[in-house]
Amino acid sequence: MRSRPLADRLRPSSLSEVVGQSALLGPEGALRIMLEADALTSLVFWGPPGVGKTTIARLLAHQTDLHFEQISAIFSGVSDLRKVFDAARLRQKSGRGTLLFVDEIHRFNKAQQDSFLPFMEDGTILLIGATTENPSFELNAALLSRAQVMVLERLDPSELEQLISRAEADLGLDLPLSPDGRAALIEMSDGDGRTLLNLIEQVVSWRVDQPLDRNALVSRLRRRASRYDKSGDEHYNLISALHKSVRGSDPDAALYWYARMLEGGEDPRYLARRILRMAVEDIGLADPQAQTICLHAWNTYERLGSPEGELALSQAVTYLALAPKSNAGYVAYKSSRRVAREHGSEPPPKHILNAPTKLMQQQGYGVGYSYDHDHADGFSGQNYFPESMKREVFYEPVDRGFERELKKRSEYFRKLRGKRGSD
Repeated sequence: MRSRPLADRLRPSSLSEVVGQSALLGPEGALRIMLEADALTSLVFWGPPGVGKTTIARLLAHQTDLHFEQISAIFSGVSDLRKVFDAARLRQKSGRGTLLFVDEIHRFNKAQQDSFLPFMEDGTILLIGATTENPSFELNAALLSRAQVMVLERLDPSELEQLISRAEADLGLDLPLSPDGRAALIEMSDGDGRTLLNLIEQVVSWRVDQPLDRNALVSRLRRRASRYDKSGDEHYNLISALHKSVRGSDPDAALYWYARMLEGGEDPRYLARRILRMAVEDIGLADPQAQTICLHAWNTYERLGSPEGELALSQAVTYLALAPKSNAGYVAYKSSRRVAREHGSEPPPKHILNAPTKLMQQQGYGVGYSYDHDHADGFSGQNYFPESMKREVFYEPVDRGFERELKKRSEYFRKLRGKRGSD
């Protein structure tokens, strides 16, 4: 028995023994209610590694008295699927159903995913797919329409502590760790129960004279890399977290997500581009210097490289988070584009058109144009929109940062325009 991996020895034998996932398996959990109503349907388990997707699928098959069949989309092809479907059909004729568990189901292409549909519809199989990727992007709409998506969460520290206690009971010993070392072990597992149990097996294999503290443990174990896929769901989740932390004026949270992406191997140039975008979209003219600082930080990175260049980008992140915020320029730009599309090819009013030829002069080009510098206040108040179009107001400065000054200027010119009857 001891030769079996600890994760296998501690695999739950019933759903009540599963650690975590109370939102699905608790008294009011969606999966629990489904089982009690004897209405189990095809499912897609979406969640990070090591949170119990395979275990729960096995237990569901046992509880519903279905034959459990497991395949991996990484190693299976069309011929493998055909064999599984044929065996399930024979099993169905003899009166027993099949729960087919497909690990990494998002790895199957569209045609392979479509091959499940007829067997799901006629009851030959009850499909449970497992994926670490967002099903909305990775699975066919037809497949998703025939299966419910169940979200499994990473295990929290208290749930990982439960796993440690179970492991200690199975091993018949306490881990040789100080409280600080125990906390470090939980952090290293990064919410992954399987990783935690594998780390525990390494710890108990050591001969130590006294409990290991955090520093001693870290020096012996390589810290697990944070889960991050530069082209997948985590990439978009973390850049969204960074952007919204900057928008929310929280420099500490912004720096944390910036660091998380760097630790995950993100290209600093991608971050430099996104940081500049934040300055344009969320700060704009409330602090015109913000864009300059971002450009300088990007240029500094290009000149210094790593790791010093990342410091310049981090300072830009901090500056943006603390800068006054305004999306007035962004909103004005989008509104002007929308109105431009609606009005098509309306020509400018003739009085603001140049007339370099006699024909143009005869057509009235430039007639009535009032040169703004000839006015005492440098403002003529003329109409510059198409003659057939009512005046629009796109830019509404906020009362923050430098836009407070721009707001005063806008209101000043609006009042002048009203007095001169051109509003």
